[in-house]
Amino acid sequence: MLDEKYMLMAIEEAKKAEVLGEVPIGAVIVHKGEVIATAFNLREKLQTTDSHAEMLAIQKANEVIGSWRLEECTLYVTLEPCPMCAGAILQARIPRVVYGAKDHKAGCAGSLYNFLQDERFNHQVDVVPDVLEEETSQLLTNFFKALRQRKKAANQQTLND
Repeated sequence: MLDEKYMLMAIEEAKKAEVLGEVPIGAVIVHKGEVIATAFNLREKLQTTDSHAEMLAIQKANEVIGSWRLEECTLYVTLEPCPMCAGAILQARIPRVVYGAKDHKAGCAGSLYNFLQDERFNHQVDVVPDVLEEETSQLLTNFFKALRQRKKAANQQTLND
């Protein structure tokens, strides 16, 4: 039940990204039962590679905790972390990650690769996949469908001009 509660918060963050035209991905970090950081994708707005929801949430949590170590935290994210975010999760020593939709193109928490549980690293993460998977997947599906429709309409308008 708590995982779903916090994933719903991550979904609300993802919706904020969508309003800005960003890929709708949201993240929430919980420390000892308290939300200490929330974030959503801002890559297009900030034009920085590392402006993923997870990265921004980790930075905020570092500030709140006052440490780079987030050892007693859980990260909730609407999409399975990519290689960059998975690396940051390992470096931050986050012990638990809960995600919604799988990312079959870049997922590093079990889909494409299982970066977070590779025993060759000095830290492994407890991964809980598919929490509110249908809702999180639908957000992304709807976003990319609308994006394709806008691009098609823009191309058609260009042809008509």
